[in-house]
Amino acid sequence: MFTGIVEDTGTVRGRTETADGIRLRIGVDGFDDLRHGQSISVSGICLTVEEYGRADDERGGDAGDAGTGWFEVFLASETVAKTYLGDLRRGDAVNLERAMPADGRFDGHVVQGHVDTVAEVTAVEPVGEDWRFTFAIPEGHSRYLVDKGSVTLDGISLTVAEKRDGAFDVAVIPTTYELTTLSEKDVGDPVHLEVDVIAKYVENMLEGY
Repeated sequence: MFTGIVEDTGTVRGRTETADGIRLRIGVDGFDDLRHGQSISVSGICLTVEEYGRADDERGGDAGDAGTGWFEVFLASETVAKTYLGDLRRGDAVNLERAMPADGRFDGHVVQGHVDTVAEVTAVEPVGEDWRFTFAIPEGHSRYLVDKGSVTLDGISLTVAEKRDGAFDVAVIPTTYELTTLSEKDVGDPVHLEVDVIAKYVENMLEGY
């Protein structure tokens, strides 16, 4: 489980296509506790660390990655089909968050890393020191979004500032804008959208009433 509080951004260092999916190597500084089997949210997708190391060790990267840690994850065919991770190329940035420790602070909201759909950026507007992003609501997901409710976009816990027919806005503070990949997003770009899981549980319990 995650909280949607992005710890760092990483960079795609390698991409290998196989018959079953795609393997990505992601470079990151500061993750000194990487281990095999660890869950990491990669731009909102819960993935499993298969290999890890330093760029200057016997398994690692190239000279340009010297001093940088890295880990590899595998994107199964379903992940490739339902997310945009399969379109990533070397040099692209991703948001990263390790799974929440049992004794950690819960600063965001319950994030599973199970992305529901891909939304599209339709507007980006500076508002004073903040930014206002507008996203199109993919078909079938409007009922899970409410004004002032929680939503996860590319692994970032955000609040719905306003919901309209077919679209919703979020307000992004400077820290979030600067420390995540939102600063690289523009109109037409995709984002992974995970709705609040509580809404889905409520819907399931009320079915038939």
